[in-house]
Amino acid sequence: MPDVTIYTTGFCPFCFHAKKLLDNKRVAYNEIDVDMVPGARNEMRQRANGGYTVPQIFIGERHVGGCDELYALEQKNQLDPLLAQESAH
Repeated sequence: MPDVTIYTTGFCPFCFHAKKLLDNKRVAYNEIDVDMVPGARNEMRQRANGGYTVPQIFIGERHVGGCDELYALEQKNQLDPLLAQESAH
């Protein structure tokens, strides 16, 4: 399974819903709170090609987008295959 990274803030309802979906799928993820980790917001913006809203979600090196995009992948039955891919390490 590729590494999953989600950039969040503490009081973001979209972050909560994205994490809930991942939790329900028993997916381990690295959560980075951009308000708490120095430099994380700049790192997120760079990785997300300028995306500045949270959450910003990455599966492996692929930028998924935010909560809506994560749920759209789930609705299209594309999330599980993406999560099942071998890590490119």
